[in-house]
Amino acid sequence: MGQFDALVCTAGHGHFGPFDQMTEEDFYKGIRSKMMGQINLVMVGKDFISDDGSFTLTSGILYNDPVKGGVGLSFVNGALNSFTRASSIELKRGVRINVVSPGLVEDSYEDLGQFFPGHIPVEMLRVVQAYAKSVEGAITGQVIEVI
Repeated sequence: MGQFDALVCTAGHGHFGPFDQMTEEDFYKGIRSKMMGQINLVMVGKDFISDDGSFTLTSGILYNDPVKGGVGLSFVNGALNSFTRASSIELKRGVRINVVSPGLVEDSYEDLGQFFPGHIPVEMLRVVQAYAKSVEGAITGQVIEVI
């Protein structure tokens, strides 16, 4: 494996459904996919990223603005935000890490809007710019909210 300058991850999923019907396995879906999937990219990538490189993860606004049925994603998003803040002070060689935390994106409104009552959809351009800020900017350990 060669070196790379930046890694952006938007992958991962978690359980969405009523809390009173959730099982332990429902929680593990988000832990294995969205949370550990992204954390593992950093764990492996930290040894291959270039000096002054950048990791950008993706959480979501549910960590701070929950909706019914979103417990399985809310806690995973919060964990990713905490991981980002904590790991940023220990990464070596000037490597930075941030997490983009978008609200409901306009492109998803038709399919998901019913689950986010009162949430104002975010323009995709604003989300893209948050990723650019993380990769090309100088910040580290930040949760970049796009709401």
